[in-house]
Amino acid sequence: MNYRTFGKTPLQVSEIGLGCEHLEGRDTQTVVQVVNAALDAGINILDCFMPEPKVRSDLGEALCGQRDRMLIQGHFRTIWKDGQYTRTLDIDEVKRSFDDLLSRLKTDHIEFGMLHMIDNEHDFHAVFDGPILAYAQELKQQGVIKCIGVSTHHSGIALEMAQSGVLDCMMLSVNPAYDLVPPSRMKIQLAPEDLQQSAQGLDPIRASLYRVCQQQGIAITTMKTFAAGLLLHDKLSPFGKALTDYQCIRYALDRPSVTTAMLGMKTVEEVARAAAYAEASPEETDYTSLLRLSPKYSQVGACVYCNHCLPCPAGLNIAQIHKYVDLACVGDTVPPTIRAHYAALSVTASACIGCGSCEKACPFGVQVRERMQQAVSIFGK
Repeated sequence: MNYRTFGKTPLQVSEIGLGCEHLEGRDTQTVVQVVNAALDAGINILDCFMPEPKVRSDLGEALCGQRDRMLIQGHFRTIWKDGQYTRTLDIDEVKRSFDDLLSRLKTDHIEFGMLHMIDNEHDFHAVFDGPILAYAQELKQQGVIKCIGVSTHHSGIALEMAQSGVLDCMMLSVNPAYDLVPPSRMKIQLAPEDLQQSAQGLDPIRASLYRVCQQQGIAITTMKTFAAGLLLHDKLSPFGKALTDYQCIRYALDRPSVTTAMLGMKTVEEVARAAAYAEASPEETDYTSLLRLSPKYSQVGACVYCNHCLPCPAGLNIAQIHKYVDLACVGDTVPPTIRAHYAALSVTASACIGCGSCEKACPFGVQVRERMQQAVSIFGK
């Protein structure tokens, strides 16, 4: 495993990180096995944004007696309410959920405290100008967290936050598709060198963001390294041809300030595959030939499974349904395994009440109600 210095800190973090989202719903033994496999492979950083009680407790069980081997990236603002993940701006709820995180992880501190999913101006100002950031800063002074960070999917908001002067780190969606110039423009002042890069296909806002993070020593851990799986399929890739997982990882790690590609892993085999990236040849990781192809991708209208649409009044796991619809559309026929996974959902798309709250919350303009109808058409319920 290769390691990088984490921003302005002396901490050394593995280039591959354990994203724990897909461990939710797994049995305790599996969670313990996956965490141990990650540690044995040299992975020393994990991300836990999930407020679901059991997965937090399972991770605590997995880390019991070896907490010092793993750096933890935990999140403020995620809460478990009415049996669902949601986000909050209520400081009392933020504090209760963070205390619960520490308790269930069986620790008195985490290394990286992330202000979770700040994807619009309202949340940005509510968090940065209100008690939530102040709470995080207080915890940093007390040593309960070592670094203050944010997670976001929105490049423009990310740039504003990076320029605020308060961040040590950032969790950002990073992949070649998201780095392309988007169809919509945001009114942000850009440096000439960033505008110059836009002529080469790089979104100038992203160019500014990478430059500012590098200048200020803000470490970036990545999410959506595979663009929610789209880059791994010929039919869905913006380049008309699939990239490999190692090409996507290499691309993310080549971006300025990126220290770690945080990959969602739920099996020991997935951990082994991800960790083997460190031994991959330059030919296996080279992505440049594919990126010369003319991209035809727009993130607008495409689900990236970020769960920003939740909570759903009908109890739908909207992102999971989107994922099964996308996978169903890859080939000429729907694989039986995908049908089985969809059928196992506790609430299926037919339960959608058409309220539209998800579409108002979606940062990518996904027509969720239409997609739920598509799911019913494909899967029959």
